[in-house]
Amino acid sequence: MKTIGLLGGMSWESTAEYYRLLNQLTRDRLGGLHSSRCVLYSVDFAEIEQLQVEGRWEQAAEVLAEAARALESAGADMLLICTNTMHKVADQVAAAVGIPLLHLADTTADAVRANGLRRIGLLGTAFTMEQDFYRGRLESHGLEVLVPDAAGRSTVHRVIYEELCVGIVHEESRKSFMAIIGELVAAGAEGIVLGCTEIELLIGPQHSPVPVFPTTRLHAEAAVTLALTDVP
Repeated sequence: MKTIGLLGGMSWESTAEYYRLLNQLTRDRLGGLHSSRCVLYSVDFAEIEQLQVEGRWEQAAEVLAEAARALESAGADMLLICTNTMHKVADQVAAAVGIPLLHLADTTADAVRANGLRRIGLLGTAFTMEQDFYRGRLESHGLEVLVPDAAGRSTVHRVIYEELCVGIVHEESRKSFMAIIGELVAAGAEGIVLGCTEIELLIGPQHSPVPVFPTTRLHAEAAVTLALTDVP
């Protein structure tokens, strides 16, 4: 099995989910006691979050690029950025290494299209919902992307950073997300992209009237498939 490089810690709650999924999926495919061959570089999310708030994306990109180079030196054959928001600097991170970066938005778009859907609702941080780096990447695959209204975006962003990133799951927040999902569906969304890795701690298929696309799981599935490609 090829070695998967995980650029994590943003937050560690979602990175733990990546680790669990990679190992479960590997065991499911290979059987027995098999687990995922991977290396992890976990950054201090407080430092990254401060750079996000201050709009210092170039500095954030260099932090992640340095971590990516460390993963390559540690033997990684491919790279996963274990967060949707920091795909804003994916191009800079990819340019810093000689191994392929598996882009989370691409794996998500592939899954949406495989289900025959075109119009999707997107939930994520304010950066992910409002800026073009993620929405534009999805749209480049021929998808139409809907986002919540300003109040909905504020609620989703707040719950992510104040609750989910620190491991807090409130039923009241789940109800709020379900109401926001309902509004997106009423606006024409055929599916909902959980475009923040922590949202999967709160929302599952049972909480939406249309299919949901859990980006963490989809990313992990694509990584395991790639890691096992051309391996005897």
